[in-house]
Amino acid sequence: MSTFGSPGALPTTKPVPPQRGSFPLDHDGECKHVMMTYLSCIKKVKGVNQDECRSLAKSYLACRMDHNLMAKDDFKNLGFKEKTDRPEGNAGSSSNEVGTKGELRCRFGLRNIRFHRYSTSPRLQSYSDTLPNLRIGKHTRVIFQGFTGKQATANARDSIAWGTQIVGGVTPGRDGVHLGLPVLPTVRSAMEQLKPDATAIYVAAHQAPGAIEEAIEAEVPLIVAVAEHIPLHDMLRIHSILKTQSRSRLVGPNSPGIISAVGKCRIGFQPLPCFSSGSIGIIAKSGTLSYEAVASTTRAGLGQSLCIGVGGDIAPGTSIQEALAVLEDDEDTAAIALIGEIGGTGEIDAANWIREYNSRTRSPKPIVGLIAGKQEVPGRIMGHAGAFTIAGEPSAGEKIAALKTAGVTMITHPTKFGDFLKARLEGSQVPDPKAPRKSVTSFISGGEQRRQFHTALRRAEAKGHRLPWAGRLQRRNLSIAQDKCMDLLREAGQVNCGPYSGSGTRRYLAIGIDRTTRSPCIMAAPSVDPSQLGRLMKHYPFDFRHGPEELAIERIASHLQFSHKPSVENSLRRLVKSLAAIFYEKEAYLMVTEIVERLGEVKVVGARFGFDDAAYRSCGRQAALQELRDTTSVEPSELEAEKSGIIYIKLAGDGTVGTLVNGAGLAMNTIDALEGHATNFLDTGGKATSETVKHGFELILQDPRTRVIFVNIFGGLTLGDMIANGIIMAFKELSPRVPVVVRIRGTNEKEGQQLITESGLPLYAFDDFEEAATKAIELGQQQVPRFESH
Repeated sequence: MSTFGSPGALPTTKPVPPQRGSFPLDHDGECKHVMMTYLSCIKKVKGVNQDECRSLAKSYLACRMDHNLMAKDDFKNLGFKEKTDRPEGNAGSSSNEVGTKGELRCRFGLRNIRFHRYSTSPRLQSYSDTLPNLRIGKHTRVIFQGFTGKQATANARDSIAWGTQIVGGVTPGRDGVHLGLPVLPTVRSAMEQLKPDATAIYVAAHQAPGAIEEAIEAEVPLIVAVAEHIPLHDMLRIHSILKTQSRSRLVGPNSPGIISAVGKCRIGFQPLPCFSSGSIGIIAKSGTLSYEAVASTTRAGLGQSLCIGVGGDIAPGTSIQEALAVLEDDEDTAAIALIGEIGGTGEIDAANWIREYNSRTRSPKPIVGLIAGKQEVPGRIMGHAGAFTIAGEPSAGEKIAALKTAGVTMITHPTKFGDFLKARLEGSQVPDPKAPRKSVTSFISGGEQRRQFHTALRRAEAKGHRLPWAGRLQRRNLSIAQDKCMDLLREAGQVNCGPYSGSGTRRYLAIGIDRTTRSPCIMAAPSVDPSQLGRLMKHYPFDFRHGPEELAIERIASHLQFSHKPSVENSLRRLVKSLAAIFYEKEAYLMVTEIVERLGEVKVVGARFGFDDAAYRSCGRQAALQELRDTTSVEPSELEAEKSGIIYIKLAGDGTVGTLVNGAGLAMNTIDALEGHATNFLDTGGKATSETVKHGFELILQDPRTRVIFVNIFGGLTLGDMIANGIIMAFKELSPRVPVVVRIRGTNEKEGQQLITESGLPLYAFDDFEEAATKAIELGQQQVPRFESH
């Protein structure tokens, strides 16, 4: 996990919410005329005069602010190809095209905000045209933003020694030299003088959005953002900007970065000792799981080619499917390791792409995959910002099944990547995923897997009526009670809210994030039955800058199976407008309502809103929401962990193995592998110091079920011997009366294992994961004296 999201001195100004505007610049009238003629053509022509209608459709799309999903769908529905030639004539060809720098004025309510259009690229190119920018190598010229900072300095020094062609960096307001390289005050000046191909952004979360936007404006081809805890609404704004241009590609945020082992080019903070030049391309949401895959392929003698850390954010700048498209044509890549997790539909999109790729390719590159999150706790967010499942999204098991059907060989732990990829490349029989790598009795079974999100809260189930969808609502640290949600709706507009009387069919209506389009969306289903939501749910994405007013409420009302009364549609429109106002004003990430049709209008009978706590923790915004937070039903141990930046979730069941892991992906995969034997999920947040280990032990030992502690650490930036010393110090200070099993891998792993072995303490040191896990389960089945914390 990145440590670059730590809040520093925080600004307190709140961003003005994006406003709705139909068309860019001063060409509203011209574009509206084109649009109206185009819509008339759709309604009246129906297959006649297709050339004229085609031309109108192209002009209409050219006039749109960006190529959003609705516009693409409208174009496809006409029977035309999605990618179009440059339209002939003058329609939509004036200074509002995607090639002219300027401002986009949008309006929403009484506020105004300006959005900048950055690209000087041709009109009908799009963000997808930037995929080639991911092909980094020894030729890649790299700059750093935040170059003179401590983190950037250490990273740049190591990267230069490894062979990365770093040509300088940017620190606002400074000119000079750092590490023998030029320092410039702006990214624009760095682009003009240093001609970089990529920028690595090493600034804190509250500074990262501005740094990313500056890089987009300067048209840096590849932008790598490693920080986590960047507020969601800041990222939605950035994605809206990215869609208007075709020069800059974003990797991240909440990502370890991108690295070419063949070309010795690192743009990120991956642990260099694990990497070796080779032929395996790696795509991963999780940093720690990708490091495990790197170590496994290195041990197998395969090495790595290009490794793309798409990151664990809700809406990353590069998706798994896009990364696959890059590795498909990469000459150095012979096979691919794919690491996904719960949350979103990215893995399903990837499976569809792989199925099509295998059908059109004579000798497709073999792919071995892993999905983390088998032991997902419904309604929880475990570790990564995007590791959560909402209503209508596929489970981990469904993702695994889809990838298997597409021809991907699925495994249960990243240490297996080397053996399985080697077998696929050699054409030999693939090992049994359930079989141990050594002579260890396997406890790992095949089947589905799953996963969850960051600084999560676990709430006890309320007595009385429980909303059917409540168990699927994720909590990104700040969720408020239903009565307060309804108060917000009443304040935002004329919304009828009240308890459910038992009369009328309850429907599902929400505002959330469409991860495929990287934009907000309305989610609607004519039922609240959890077993039916996946089949009935429809998404209606809208541009972050415009708001949902551009959506056809009639279509949503029809899907909800409301009666065709103007009063019903008008009240639904008011509800959507009120939800949108709260979504923007309070920086929400998921707002779920349960609605019924009552006396000719829509009534809200249930509500649960989740707000992005990163806006407060990283940027000091939304402080008033903190007062609305209900902590009375939160596990005290989870609140205690939250104060120390540790993510701790108590698991149900009869498990006896307490887990302490660094990195959300590795933590989830660890409890997946333990299959019911774990008592908890605990992610130290990328830090495995003596203090975090000590506090982690204290949290774990509060659970009377714990009979053994399993510490599973992959040392990346933190060295293995430092981790071992932290574990030994914590053990000596606490003197727990339960055994501790320690698996240390990564940088300085041998030194760390030796320190554990020679400590003289009841600590069991292992290199192999399955051996360590088997030992932990064995010890957990023994009766041991309980540790009493003082």
